[in-house]
Parts: sequence; C-alpha cells; structure tokens
Amino acid sequence: MTEFGFIDQIRRLFAALPDNGFEGIGDDCAVLPLTDGEALVFTSDLLTEGVHFLRSATTARELGSKSLAVNLSDVAAMGVRPVATLLSIALPRDAAGSWALEFMEGYRALSASYGTPLVGGDTTRSESGITINVTAIGRGAAPCLKRRRDALAGDTVFVAGELGASGTGLQDILAGRPDTPLAAVHRNPQPQVDEGIWLGGRAEVHAMMDLSDGLASDLGHILELSHTGAEIDLERIPVAAGSDLRTAACGGEDYKLLFTAAPEAAERLAAEFQAQFGIPLHPIGRITPDGGLTWLRNGRPEALDWHGFSHY
Repeated sequence: MTEFGFIDQIRRLFAALPDNGFEGIGDDCAVLPLTDGEALVFTSDLLTEGVHFLRSATTARELGSKSLAVNLSDVAAMGVRPVATLLSIALPRDAAGSWALEFMEGYRALSASYGTPLVGGDTTRSESGITINVTAIGRGAAPCLKRRRDALAGDTVFVAGELGASGTGLQDILAGRPDTPLAAVHRNPQPQVDEGIWLGGRAEVHAMMDLSDGLASDLGHILELSHTGAEIDLERIPVAAGSDLRTAACGGEDYKLLFTAAPEAAERLAAEFQAQFGIPLHPIGRITPDGGLTWLRNGRPEALDWHGFSHY
C-alpha cells in the first residue's frame, strides 16, 4: 500500500460522516470557514526517530525547531498566518531530562519568531525512540486561502527558492558526514511563512502547497486535484549549490512554496516578490489541460521515472 492509497481508503471510510463545516482531506491543512469571512486551518505532522531524524546527527534544539517549522510551512502554503500550535511528544528515559529541555528551547525560539504560542498537547513515555506530533493552527481571510485544486490550464508554475539542498544534506548525514553545510540545511528548515501570507493576498496566485516530499511527487498532488497536467523545463529548475538536478526534483524537505499563477501576471508577480523579499521566484513550467507531468529538456519531452519521498 502506498501512503496516498492509504489516505484514499481513509477518505472513503469517513465519507459518510458529517463534516461539521470542515473542508477535509486533500490540502496542506483542513479548513474551517468562520462566520466573519475568515477561516481557521489545521495541520498535523509526525516525526519519528529513525524515520524522520537520527538523534546522533541532530541536536535537540535543532529538532525542536524543525518539528515546528514543517508544520508552519503547511500553514504558509495555505496563504494564511499561523496563530497557535499543540505539541505531543513521547520520550524514552535517556531523552527525558536535559535533551527534552533543549528540544523545547528550539521549539520556543521558532515560536517566538512568528508569534505563535504553544497552547496545549501531551507528553508520555516511549519504550523505543522519540515520537513527536505537532498540530498547527492558522487564521486568515477566506478569500486568501490557496488550495491544491485551483490550478488552471495556462498557469505558470513557480517555486519560491532553490531546491535540492536538504536532500543532498540528508545524503551527507546518511553517509556519515553530518557536519557539512547542506546537512545543516537539512536539519534547520526555514518555513516561508511571510512569503506564504504575501502570496495568499495575491488573486493571481491560484494553487499552492509546500515542497516536503519533492517536486516530482508534490506537483502531482496539484495536478490530480486540479484535473490538469504540467510541463516542467528541467533547465529552469533552480538547483541549490552543491546539489544536482535529480535531487532538486526528487529529494524533498526543501519546504519551499510551489504554486501556480496566471501567466499574464507572472512577470509582475515575480518582480514584486523580489522587491518584497529579496529573493527570486523561479518559473519552471506551465499547467496544461491534461496529460500528467511531462519533463522537458530544451523543449523536448524526456522520459524520466522520477519520484519524491514515499512513506511506505
């Protein structure tokens, strides 16, 4: 069973239950519209020792920050501001003292950066490794919400930063080189919170999500839900220094924003984004009416069996 096959089974299993006003499974966050024209969004992410991190290759403070960052990235991908989080953590005996305090210091430092209070959660003992679960809550104007299903044929596909640094950093860690600059990038993701809020306020931006599993997989979620295809120009994918094209497309955990925008507004949008944040937007292709994901090299289709991270 694949991860998304399992999610589809869950969706069918719960389809007959009342939604109580929620927009459910399918986006980076679940959405609850409010009566004042705003909406709350909710996301939850799990990190497990040995699967998502190695304690020997990351500090407790780094892990505390990363645990929060990956959830703030989901809220940013919806185009709204994070307003609170909940944290549940299971700790073995050897992580229940100073390690736990350092973890919370890292979590608090990033919380303070975005004015996001920790408002609840749970702690328990683990007999085997550390497990961390964070729930993040966001709030914003309902018209600003960006969903995966809203890409339109003709849209320009953008990524808001270079790709591949984190994936290459993970390769370094697994090869026993945890002290390289790119390994540090992997351990310390920076969510594009302000950028997501800004893009949420732009009507020319249509579909959006964050890149957690890799461009090759994550773009497919937009295409599936929008019932569209895409052509991606390999030479336009922004590859981070020290990485390579395949890792940039497949490596995952870059946590940059991936979005589509109206083509007639693409140039102006990129210029204003550069002026606002001092970093470029990278147009990497276009949305097509159908046909799935097509990789182009110098304008010609190239058959590549590329996939991002799979949880199963």
